[in-house]
Amino acid sequence: MEAVASFLKENAITEVESTLPDMTGNARGKFYPTEKFLAEKGGKIPETLLVQTVNGEWADNHYDIVDPTDRDMVLEPDPNTLRLVPWADEPTALVINDCYTSDGELHPLSSRSVLRRVLSLYEKEGLRPVIAPEVEFYLVQKNIDPDYELKPATGRSGRRETARQSYSIDAVNEFNPVIDTLYSYCDELQLDVDTLIHESGAAQMEINFLHGDALSLADQVFIFKRTLRETALKHGMYATFMAKPMQNEPGSSMHIHQSLIDIKTGQNIFAGTKEGQFSEAFYHYVGGLQKYTPHAISFYAPNVNSYRRFAPEIAAPVNFEWGIDNRTAGLRAPEAPLAATRLENRFPGADCNPYLAIAASLACGYLGMKSGIKPAAPAAGITAEEGDPVEVARSLEEALRLLEDCPELQDILGKRFIDAYVGVKRAEFETFNKVISSWEREFLLLTV
Repeated sequence: MEAVASFLKENAITEVESTLPDMTGNARGKFYPTEKFLAEKGGKIPETLLVQTVNGEWADNHYDIVDPTDRDMVLEPDPNTLRLVPWADEPTALVINDCYTSDGELHPLSSRSVLRRVLSLYEKEGLRPVIAPEVEFYLVQKNIDPDYELKPATGRSGRRETARQSYSIDAVNEFNPVIDTLYSYCDELQLDVDTLIHESGAAQMEINFLHGDALSLADQVFIFKRTLRETALKHGMYATFMAKPMQNEPGSSMHIHQSLIDIKTGQNIFAGTKEGQFSEAFYHYVGGLQKYTPHAISFYAPNVNSYRRFAPEIAAPVNFEWGIDNRTAGLRAPEAPLAATRLENRFPGADCNPYLAIAASLACGYLGMKSGIKPAAPAAGITAEEGDPVEVARSLEEALRLLEDCPELQDILGKRFIDAYVGVKRAEFETFNKVISSWEREFLLLTV
């Protein structure tokens, strides 16, 4: 707390946002006057916050996972996450907490704890994962009534985009006021954002983060989502990370580039002996992702809407092929210098919890290396075209069953956590399944 107190004093902070990511990756926590925050030294919060659904309910197995007396867990602020909040009216800081049980152990249901658990396995092997996320999103008109379809936001010209404009400079310039505010906020928040591009959807963009420590990048994506939403609201529009927000527009992903560094030597263990070659560890890592991604898909596609993204005609991964510089494959090895040899996991959607998606991807690769799993041969051409079968789970419920059938992932991520995650996500699926859609009323009402 000394480092925390020093930061708050140096920046004349009057209010603190004490936060933590819940199961969905959203921010939970408390607002404190600075003196109260320092006096509590982190404070406590009910552990049930970690097992709440996206619609504010609880899973059927709620009381099998957490104490029915609604016990508190202990929060410990991570000083590395301290940042100024640029959109606040008063001098405000935010800090992300680690969650602990009353026994002093990392709480097994915390997203941050799950990622720390996986990273500790790599540390025991003398390895440090390096991560670089790419986050896609849409800017849309304000949508106050959820019965109406979303529409792309309009930029400076007042005209709505209608054509595919991948990498268009002019299309990005349409939203210059939004982008300027976003970069200003990201700079104040010390987020390691790199490039921004226009994606193929109308008012769809992608922001890339510089590669770095896995936990730090998960924190940054967590903060970035809040930052972008605040930025969009400031300019009279919404920003959404829904995987498939509009029927006729492509989905939004969060591709995760990943490599492994030998802690002693500082060398990238994925690199082969010369340009264009990969190490044995790299191939085993790919093999692990090919074998276990089907079981881990609910961490990459955690919502009922997520599975609308997996369709061959919109360039989203629908099978478990890998390829060298092949963007039609779910697992891609970009052409790069030896030191930058890496694998890109293209399965996660922008709606994923970044802590859990990164943890799951690293867990799959870890299992591949520990078991010496050999991958299939790299795909040379287009891996899926319109009309081809989809191998990825087609619903959240199917994905959860696959997760339950994988003891290896349960062991790495924690059985109690998996039970909680499946319970929360199954409750969300069942709630969604009760809703009668307009499609059903249109085509079934008078015809069946």
